Amino acid sequence: MKWKRIGDILILDSKFQYDSYQDLENLSKKHNVKTIMKIDHIQGTKREPVYNIIYGSETETINKENGCLFKLDLAKVMWSKGNNNERLRIAKLVEDDEVVLDMFAGIGYFSIPIGVHSNAKQIYSIEINPNSYFYLNENIKLNKLDNVTPILGDCKIHAPKYKADRIVMGYVKTTHHYLDVAINSLNEGGILHYHETVPEKLMKTRPVDRIISQAGDRDVEILKINKIKKYAPGVEHVVVDARIN
Repeated sequence: MKWKRIGDILILDSKFQYDSYQDLENLSKKHNVKTIMKIDHIQGTKREPVYNIIYGSETETINKENGCLFKLDLAKVMWSKGNNNERLRIAKLVEDDEVVLDMFAGIGYFSIPIGVHSNAKQIYSIEINPNSYFYLNENIKLNKLDNVTPILGDCKIHAPKYKADRIVMGYVKTTHHYLDVAINSLNEGGILHYHETVPEKLMKTRPVDRIISQAGDRDVEILKINKIKKYAPGVEHVVVDARIN
């Protein structure tokens, strides 16, 4: 059985079978959780969960990760537990007084660790889902951050309003459609962290080619291609760190 614990909620694999309510009660006691859920999949550009509650009723929780607090409602917003190392990695790369633009910010998956673990001058966090935006604001307050500015709306509309030294593109489904606005918002010599799901055999070529294509006459220096996790059989979730000169 595959499971993950997020705060005091247990998320079970969609294939998990149980015989009785007592089985679920025993499982909740074993893991010390108030609610047990199955999340079938995440849908749409707003990344909304399709879920089933099988024990308990409360879906809001606070999850602690890498010294950060994340308040969220698992019936309304997504949480990707497999990205925790990447979230901390990016936060530790941010240099003093950098301006960071976090596209597809969600509840602050990258913005909050950057705010907690770096001395960024300013973090602009753009999120299109009103529920995620609500929890982004909650998490800014919860972690007592004064350098994170939440922005509700579409990255294509709002990203061009800002110039940044570092841009995080932490979404994987259609991220390449936003590369042009991201690169145009990047300062000279700025760094892009571009996420993509890609077939293993194309891992070192397709994401890089897409960045170079959208950079136009600007020079692209590939700093790292980081494999985060397996997304599907033969498909990897990768992030490319690129300096755009």
